[in-house]
Amino acid sequence: MISTDTISPIRPTHRQPAKALRAECLRLLQINSPDDKAAQVQRLDVAQCTLDTTETLIAPSQLPGRPERPLLVHPSQLRTRAVGTLQGRAGLIHALTHIEANAINLALDIVWRFAGMPTDFYRDWWRVAQEEALHFELLNAHLKQMGFTYGDFPAHDGLWEMAERTHSDILARLALVPRTLEARGLDATPAVRNRLVSVGDLSAAKILDIILRDEIGHVANGNRWYRYLCAVRQIDPITTYAALAQRYQAPILKGPFNLVARRAAGFSEAELSALQVPTEVTTG
Repeated sequence: MISTDTISPIRPTHRQPAKALRAECLRLLQINSPDDKAAQVQRLDVAQCTLDTTETLIAPSQLPGRPERPLLVHPSQLRTRAVGTLQGRAGLIHALTHIEANAINLALDIVWRFAGMPTDFYRDWWRVAQEEALHFELLNAHLKQMGFTYGDFPAHDGLWEMAERTHSDILARLALVPRTLEARGLDATPAVRNRLVSVGDLSAAKILDIILRDEIGHVANGNRWYRYLCAVRQIDPITTYAALAQRYQAPILKGPFNLVARRAAGFSEAELSALQVPTEVTTG
């Protein structure tokens, strides 16, 4: 006979309720610390999240969450430093780190903000958020190894300013953030990498190799979903892009262009040809 005194009572297990992916992206976007934001983005398992593609979420008054530093200034106030000095190289790495901090915000924002897209749209951009978080962590760690921290140098807010301009137009967001501003990274990264190699910073060069590889996929996402919407709306992608660039005053893109990377990211030959004969933006 077994004594009931030795039997522990069975306690019910309480599972944590599943997180809603889009609401979780909005929560993550509001985190001020980019270190915490990147770490939490990396930890979140999308397979354990629910996904409601139709829910309309309400934007809080202040987005995105961001630290007190770096000081955000107009791009004309930023100095170009020679990478041959420690201070100059740190300034360059800091600028790249800032871009990746913004890129996390952009990916989180597109997931929570725009309802009514196919399920794959949200999963694609969530993967982008996780890869941008990794890029930030790699560059931030390298910056710390150099004796600096994120926030030590001023920065500009061009990426997020375009996100704000396109907050109510998903077609414009896709056209002008991943396919325009982020695609500039495809053009600029090889030259930046070569500058770092020239001063012996091979560790930073390897990080940029990872970033370029992943950014081709991110821009490809932009192309995929931009073309999807153009097809749904039965509009021409090229003429529509030109109109959106004009309407939202996107920067005029100037070469040289990394045509190999842009082709890999899904730009058509017609788009690449149009890119090299840009239309001037006018203001009325």
